[in-house]
Amino acid sequence: MQDLTEGVARFQRDVFPAKADLFTHLATHHTPHTLFIGCSDARVVPELITQGEPGELFVIRTAGNLVPAYTPGANGVTASIEYAVAVLGVTDIVVCGHSACGAMTALAEGHDLSGAPVVADWLRHADAAVARTAGMAAGPEKTGALVRQNVYAQLTNLTTHPSVARALAEKKVALHGWVFDIASGRVEALDVTGTGTALAS
Repeated sequence: MQDLTEGVARFQRDVFPAKADLFTHLATHHTPHTLFIGCSDARVVPELITQGEPGELFVIRTAGNLVPAYTPGANGVTASIEYAVAVLGVTDIVVCGHSACGAMTALAEGHDLSGAPVVADWLRHADAAVARTAGMAAGPEKTGALVRQNVYAQLTNLTTHPSVARALAEKKVALHGWVFDIASGRVEALDVTGTGTALAS
């Protein structure tokens, strides 16, 4: 906790005064341009990776950057997606996977999750990605392939949400798949053919 309280003090002393005009504007305006869906992993920080300013990203972070397919009823992920798209009017949605993802590693290597039954149940949202990599031998290559296939699977799940489907039909939003490599800092943009290009070196 000491690190956190010292960080707050540094923010109030050094960072906030330099961005006072921005925060004054943000106090009455909330107009992010992008919904960023990333992993809860502490090493994957959307605002750091994109070097965005406060107010630019509407962020959802879940274990394994998983997006459940739409079902009626209230849940936090669905509500956040709907709010970002239907109310805030974001124009882009990024689903970002990453290297060394604990969720994808557990699935790729068949870890025993009996001690974490809720986690095991949550990871079922990656079943389509698991099926696409079922023929590969366990190891780093399979984990990397699963990370990528999982991004595609979650983008597909996103399209089942009515707010996203409507925005796509009206050409008001674009979907993007990224993979962040922790060790190198590279971000790979996935395309519809399953290949990727680095956004920056």
